[in-house]
Amino acid sequence: MRIAVPTDDGLSISEHFGRSAGFLVFETEDGRIAASELRKNQGTHSHDEGNCGGDHAPAPHNHASIVLSLAGCGVVICAGMGSRAADALKQAGIREVVFTHPGAAAEAVEAYLKGELSSSGRQFCRCSH
Repeated sequence: MRIAVPTDDGLSISEHFGRSAGFLVFETEDGRIAASELRKNQGTHSHDEGNCGGDHAPAPHNHASIVLSLAGCGVVICAGMGSRAADALKQAGIREVVFTHPGAAAEAVEAYLKGELSSSGRQFCRCSH
């Protein structure tokens, strides 16, 4: 199973899924991390109706490009995302989105594999877009 985590620094969970620089993709086997790779975020994401508290100019969403970056992944662990991004992931076959606090990406994946993180109904980033 492949688990994707948005990241800006290659180590920790990005605060905003769509604006992350890339995604750490963890290959897991037998309940442990077997390998990982860093994939560039292929989408440039900002908002039609303004930005999310950052210094990003408004532009249309580009979830399809972001989804391409996650090819082969079944799970995404993130600090938050908008409902349209969550819907795009579901339509692309990503079966589970798990929300947690920003922190070390590998630690979050290990917690998920141990059953310590689970899906929730929450879909929105901290800025409530």
